[in-house]
Amino acid sequence: MSLRDLPVRTLADKSTTLGELAGDAAILVVNVASRCGLTPQYAGLVRLQDRFGDRGFTVVGVPCNQFAGQEPGSADEIQDFCVTTYGVDFPLLEKADVNGEARHPLYATLTETPDATGAAGDIQWNFEKFLLDREGNVVGRFRPQTEPEDPTVVDAIEKTLA
Repeated sequence: MSLRDLPVRTLADKSTTLGELAGDAAILVVNVASRCGLTPQYAGLVRLQDRFGDRGFTVVGVPCNQFAGQEPGSADEIQDFCVTTYGVDFPLLEKADVNGEARHPLYATLTETPDATGAAGDIQWNFEKFLLDREGNVVGRFRPQTEPEDPTVVDAIEKTLA
């Protein structure tokens, strides 16, 4: 099964798949949190969405409260924060675990993908990013400290959309 066909739930509690959410777009999946030192990365994610959205690209945010309790809010609180503070207009999934026994099936697959240094495994912190091509193949993994608009991320998106 392609990652695009994997069942997910939106923050609004609607059952869907990544493919239904994104159409035939390339997808940047990011575990997000509202109360993290990296939360300002939302601004860069919004700019990526604005820059590449018309070319068949979307960001998909996955709120996660596994890292120091930095996403404690309800679905409504998360949605309100993201829209009001950062103007988020990309899809957000329901809050999910990205590590451990209750890891969401999406992350069970994503974490098998190595980063640029060859290291795979657990998500290190909030704002770890995975780039999926239009077929749902993982073509890039970027660790939390890598800003959304870092040239390595932008170049990977450009190559995926070419």
